[in-house]
Amino acid sequence: MHDIKAIRDNPEAFDKGLARRGLGGLSAELLKIDAERRDHVQKLQDAQARRNAASKEIGEAMKSGDKARAEALKAEMGSIKDFIASGEAVERDIDERLKAALASIPNIPLDEVPEGVDETGNVEVRRWGTAPAFAYEPRQHFDIGEWLGLMDFETAAKIAGARFVVMKGQLARLERALAQFMLDHQTGTNGYTEHYVPFMVNDSAVFGTNQLPKFAEDLFRTTDGRWLIPTAEVSLTNLVREKIVDEKDLPIRLTAYTPCFRAEAGSAGRDTRGMIRQHQFSKVELVSITTPEQSRDELERMTGCAESILQTLGLPYRVMRLCAGDMGFGARMTYDLEVWLPGQNSYREISSCSVCGDFQARRMDARYKPADGKGTRYVHTLNGSGLAVGRTIVAILENYQNADGSVTIPEALRPYMGGADKITRP
Repeated sequence: MHDIKAIRDNPEAFDKGLARRGLGGLSAELLKIDAERRDHVQKLQDAQARRNAASKEIGEAMKSGDKARAEALKAEMGSIKDFIASGEAVERDIDERLKAALASIPNIPLDEVPEGVDETGNVEVRRWGTAPAFAYEPRQHFDIGEWLGLMDFETAAKIAGARFVVMKGQLARLERALAQFMLDHQTGTNGYTEHYVPFMVNDSAVFGTNQLPKFAEDLFRTTDGRWLIPTAEVSLTNLVREKIVDEKDLPIRLTAYTPCFRAEAGSAGRDTRGMIRQHQFSKVELVSITTPEQSRDELERMTGCAESILQTLGLPYRVMRLCAGDMGFGARMTYDLEVWLPGQNSYREISSCSVCGDFQARRMDARYKPADGKGTRYVHTLNGSGLAVGRTIVAILENYQNADGSVTIPEALRPYMGGADKITRP
């Protein structure tokens, strides 16, 4: 959420930043509501001051025996009380309108974010690894998985509908192995603290990480009003909600392995086959809570932590810096990691690492106490995938496929796979 005071102080900079996202002229409406609120608050304060003064004057009039004046002042007090009572309700209404307006506006991109309106404006930063060469036309992951007899979309559709999968045997174990490997690596090597968190959250939690109100249609809701998490970012980031942490404890680095649930609204016709875009998938999420001075460097660190998984698994990838028009709602800057998929002959996103500044912290009222002890400041938040497990399975199947239909298991995963070096057809 944006700071209305900052918009008030520099509306031109606010509008200029949003223009990079294809939005413009929003400060005028916000400042109109803000001016209405401040004018109304001033009237309430004046009324409260007059009420206090009139109360004193009534006492003086009663002492002096001026009953007529006392009665007139009491009548005035009554109308003032009525105004204050109704005025407080009006103030709450204006506050809600301003909050709703601010909550509907995306974050301002950092200056170094490239210009652009969609993915065509994204900029490649670097590549790692060499795409494997095949003496045959490489197969896509769903062809490999179905041939192995370990990946079943048809049965999943009978159970749950489209965009689900049933995996069994070595592929089911690969899912578990990847999760354990990723958690061990992110905690043991990269210094994140593992958490077990709720998979269902309340309205305030999803509002805090900016899924609500704008993206409600992308979420699944339970019958009692909770939301299934679209990513562990929601639960992890809200661990500092309504808290004040000490600066000496920052940065805080958190990770969790959870199922994720997304309605995939608006994705009709996209990636309808296979595991690229599903309603249910699992992911190891990374979240950092930092000071404003730390956050930009932390984005580079977090991206490197996600990259280290791909490097350890020997999966070729590239790092893309997203343009202003392609970034997520709450991001100030984002790096996407795109893994090479031979079966698709293309790079596909497997991780997205973003710095959000104080955008989420304002929605959650998450603060820290500076070392100098002067007041409190909003923390900065970051999130990223370390990695999406399902898409990592896709990448392993396609990059490590063999001519006989088997799939070589990356060396780093073999201890988690009971020492096996291949996935074969039973």
